[in-house]
Amino acid sequence: PRCFSGLEVIVNRVTLSHRDGGGAPTLYDLLVSLGIGHTATMKLADVGAELDYFPGTMVYISGILLEHSVGPWANGERFVIA
Repeated sequence: PRCFSGLEVIVNRVTLSHRDGGGAPTLYDLLVSLGIGHTATMKLADVGAELDYFPGTMVYISGILLEHSVGPWANGERFVIA
């Protein structure tokens, strides 16, 4: 058995608003924000939330259920392990 069905590394990219295509509504996706000195925010449109997504932040969401995005940020380098 595997803990993860997939792994993605996102480097210095804006992520447009979307819902993930794979997975199941009962499973959560772990998103880890890394990098140096950035001030990114994650938006969860379905619940009207905007979260600080600074380096070292870990977020568990159901990506298939919640529409999510990360827009442009000021300063620094950003990479995410999803």
